[in-house]
Amino acid sequence: MIDGKGVLGDAPGGELVERGYQTGHGTIYRAKVEDFLDSGHADVLRGQVQLIFTSPPFPLLTPKAYGNMVGDEYLNWLSELAPKLAKLLTPTGSIVIELGNAWERGHPVMSTLPLEALLAFRRAGGLFINQQFICHNPARLPSPIQWVNKERIRVKDSYTHVWWMSPTERPKADNRKVLVPYSESMKRLIETKKYNSGQRGSGFNIGETSFLTDHGGAIPPSVLSYANTAASTPYRRYCREHGLTPHPAPMQSQLVEFFVKMLTDEGDLVYDPFGGSNTTGAMAERLRRRWIATEPNDEYIEGSKGHFPMFNPAAAS
Repeated sequence: MIDGKGVLGDAPGGELVERGYQTGHGTIYRAKVEDFLDSGHADVLRGQVQLIFTSPPFPLLTPKAYGNMVGDEYLNWLSELAPKLAKLLTPTGSIVIELGNAWERGHPVMSTLPLEALLAFRRAGGLFINQQFICHNPARLPSPIQWVNKERIRVKDSYTHVWWMSPTERPKADNRKVLVPYSESMKRLIETKKYNSGQRGSGFNIGETSFLTDHGGAIPPSVLSYANTAASTPYRRYCREHGLTPHPAPMQSQLVEFFVKMLTDEGDLVYDPFGGSNTTGAMAERLRRRWIATEPNDEYIEGSKGHFPMFNPAAAS
């Protein structure tokens, strides 16, 4: 059984799965995702997870400290995880995966590997692609260096793809939970109730009454823009103060917040198979969702405590 804090009870075959730490709403486990999904712990979770939100290692050409693969090895590895992850979902659950771009080694051309891996993952998991999102980081440093900085024949790669998938065409979702502030012009239109309604050249007919209704905010676009520049966050300060190496590619908290809000309700269970700095768990905690994460690196697990006020009072602000 799984309790209200996302803590799994005793399960067979869990010798490679150890509890890292526990908070008010969840638990991070010290384990490789493959070991966790093959253990009895995953059997306990089956059918209970409302959202799997994660950013697996990208198929980058340069080896990273958190581990990454390339080529067929990456494609096969990711697709083999799909059916095991899909079994954890509730009937209305979702999987959201962030995938970065990749380039061909030694050539100024992009690799199709991320897309091929995504399609293989979808097929293996029997999933629908509900929507594609773009996460743009305007503060991202220029890369690939050879083609962007040195030869100046490409522009910087500043976005990742975020794929929302589900075993059903109609998973739980509500865009009213992620509305964005109206523009000043829209605020004026709502206030004055004056708008040139009617049919546009595109054939779209805008009704005056429905268009000028104040819904509390605008429906967000599928292009999300979040700068990931904070070097003095409570998490990073906690790592420095405790002599811990922070994760080199932490998840953008606003990205996690968007999907957790849109696709889950309070009390739902969220799982991040590639915990890293555990931004997913931290945001789920703040939004009163139960959560579970898996991460094999001891140092990353210890550093991720910096997100939680129970370990780091500065995180409460």
